[in-house]
Amino acid sequence: MSKTLPTSPLTPLINRWRHWWRQQPPNRQDRFAFIAPLAAVVLFMAAITTAFWYLRYEEIVREQEVVRRDVEYAQQRLRLRLLDKQEQIMRMARDIANRETDNKAFSGEAQTLLNQSPELASLTWVDARQHVHASYASASNNSTMSFLTGNVVSHTETLNTFHLARDLQQPVYSQPIIEKRTNAAPYTHLQLQVPIVTHGKFEGVLLAEYTMDGMLRFAVPNEIANRYAVSLRDVNNNVLAGQANKARPKVTEVLPWLFQTNEYEVPITPVGYALSLHAQAYRTSQGLIGNGVFWLVAVLSAMTAWMLIGTWRHTRRRVQAQQALVVETNFRRAMENSILTGMRAMDLKGRITYVNAAFCQMTGWTENELVGRVPPFPYWPEEDRDTLEQKLAQELQGDTTASGFQVRVKRKSGEVFDARLYVSPLVDARGQQTGWMTSMTDITEPNRIREQLSAAHDRFTTVLEGLDASVSVAPLGSKELLFANKLYRQWFATTTQGHLSLVTQAGQPRTLSTSEASDEDGEDQDDGLMGLPTEGITETKTENAEIFLPELGKWLEVRSRYLNWVDGRLAQMVIASDITPRRQAEEQAQMQAERAQSASRLITMGEMASSVAHELNQPLTAISNYCSGIVSRIKANNLTEEELLKALEKTAHQAQRAGQIIQRIRSFVKRSEPNRTPSDVAAMVNEAVELAGIEMRRRQVRLTQVVAARLPAINVDPILIEQVLVNLMRNAAESIDLTKRPLTQRDVELKVLPRSEEGQAVVEFSVTDTGRGLPPEVMEHLFEAFFSTKSEGMGIGLNLCRSIVESHQGRMKAENIYNGADITGCRFSFWIPVR
Repeated sequence: MSKTLPTSPLTPLINRWRHWWRQQPPNRQDRFAFIAPLAAVVLFMAAITTAFWYLRYEEIVREQEVVRRDVEYAQQRLRLRLLDKQEQIMRMARDIANRETDNKAFSGEAQTLLNQSPELASLTWVDARQHVHASYASASNNSTMSFLTGNVVSHTETLNTFHLARDLQQPVYSQPIIEKRTNAAPYTHLQLQVPIVTHGKFEGVLLAEYTMDGMLRFAVPNEIANRYAVSLRDVNNNVLAGQANKARPKVTEVLPWLFQTNEYEVPITPVGYALSLHAQAYRTSQGLIGNGVFWLVAVLSAMTAWMLIGTWRHTRRRVQAQQALVVETNFRRAMENSILTGMRAMDLKGRITYVNAAFCQMTGWTENELVGRVPPFPYWPEEDRDTLEQKLAQELQGDTTASGFQVRVKRKSGEVFDARLYVSPLVDARGQQTGWMTSMTDITEPNRIREQLSAAHDRFTTVLEGLDASVSVAPLGSKELLFANKLYRQWFATTTQGHLSLVTQAGQPRTLSTSEASDEDGEDQDDGLMGLPTEGITETKTENAEIFLPELGKWLEVRSRYLNWVDGRLAQMVIASDITPRRQAEEQAQMQAERAQSASRLITMGEMASSVAHELNQPLTAISNYCSGIVSRIKANNLTEEELLKALEKTAHQAQRAGQIIQRIRSFVKRSEPNRTPSDVAAMVNEAVELAGIEMRRRQVRLTQVVAARLPAINVDPILIEQVLVNLMRNAAESIDLTKRPLTQRDVELKVLPRSEEGQAVVEFSVTDTGRGLPPEVMEHLFEAFFSTKSEGMGIGLNLCRSIVESHQGRMKAENIYNGADITGCRFSFWIPVR
């Protein structure tokens, strides 16, 4: 919502001055005397405002620099303390991995560490199966999460951090955890999980809990905490510990510039951007408005401005009186000289008494050379003198017409041009006729244009006759054919049946307007304002349609539009072009594209055959193991009915899983006609991820999905879009595998987000890998057919993907990802319009 700026007291005076300045421009001396007082007021106010603004700006910048320096110092102290505790916990993890610490020794070391570190609430040893091996908590631990020996870790955030530490085999900080309690304030804490690795084997983690209040109390220096409102916040700016922002005064809701908070926020490493340190300075200065010097200078400035304005108003009245007569005279002269029509006045005897500037420009003769002349006039051509004398005699006798008459006029240079003259009586203020007023207009250019239009009409008709498209024009509500070129006559003869047939098949007609006939004489009803018929008007829904005419055996592209015919009637023009060869070529191209898409899916599944076999082997092996176990326990008579049902349910679940894998593959490679339907984006992504996930797991590549919520449905063939996503994800996995990235850098990210492209809403799909990227020479030919960087590749995968995307009115591109001058991966993206 926009805010209305306050109006200055000088605004009405300035507006009045601008209006007067435009109407009555003063001379140079009066202009200086007029502008000087106003300029002095403006410069004086600008100088005072600039000085106060600069002083206030310097004060704010200085305060912000102090806050930034203090907050960064506190963040450094907190970071060093976290790193120190992390090193101690990592040493304990190494001792556990080297079997140098047992349960009893762990409790002693944990107690010593917690006594030295008040911000630590507990220390827990969790094995690889997520069971608590040993735990020690401080007396001030208020957490509701229980880490008792033998229990299984079940908290969601703890498990997520556990899995991440297991995968990365590095110390990992969790997101801030907020535990809400009924009759007490929420308890916030942070977890650090250090992996326990023995000879490359993951054996669990050492979990340390930090209390947010303890971190803020013991890590932030007291001089910082006493000077600022310090708090720890998460990524959503929620206060986890410390003081929240102070409430702003009510006056800032109307005048926000009167109160500016001085605050600063930095993320805390090594935790990352999940936790930040925020500080807000206490206000110590009085501010600009509370300064007494400001009000003193403001009052003196207002008095000075008022005196200067009084001087300016006096000068304005004097200049206005001096310029009134000059302005009136200049206005009348300017009006006479601005007329483009030549004006000539004659007395009752035919003597020229007045000519304007336009008349002199047309004829080339000056006012002194024309005024006082009698016939024959010097601008009469010699060959037309007799005719012009007769015309002049008719004028003097009052025999004139309202439409005027056309004559030829000779310029002083001898050039002759066409002109049209209009004659009217010249009457004085007493109502008596004193002569004749003649207006002259140069019509040479309109005559030339009229001749060119006639010639252009002949050329245009010749062009229409030679077109390879049928062109016809017929009025609405009539069977008359106004125009038909040669090709139309060959196809439909000279009747309107072909015209009406093309209009009917190209689009369903609809009524634009109707009116009841009220004329009893049976005459056509015409709109007096528009000049158009008031009967029903037919209009097609589309201006471009493709139809098939069996009688001609041709496919035609029909375009139509409405136009006003030369006689004023509303008509419809129809242009029909023969597109039979193009339609046949499109059908053949569509068939080839369908074959290529089916072949590409078969090739994709052939390349993934080993991965698919590995994926199916897991559920089949599980089914075999369950069945063997059931048989063995039945033979040993050591199987209850409940255990048997449970084993059978697991066996059925594995069989369903194998069936789902086969069904997804069968749906993917099944050849079918393109079927564009409103499709759910999330469902397509899930199907593609299921298929490509087999290859990802075989190549030990981690797939990350970012799919926006509430994505709109898109009108596509879901199998084709899934094919594009599978190809891109497989290519990303192969690129990472060929680059031989370590496990921590084998990542593929799939993003599906809505955005705007060229003014329309689209859904963008992107696949980003951490592979070797694409060289510039490969990037130029990346989407060309039969171009491949693989030794056994056919070179149709990316070309087919781009064809599929463009057939859905989308676009596809590829780009390298750089870290400085090094290529750290590649990103393939494409977008599909929502509508």
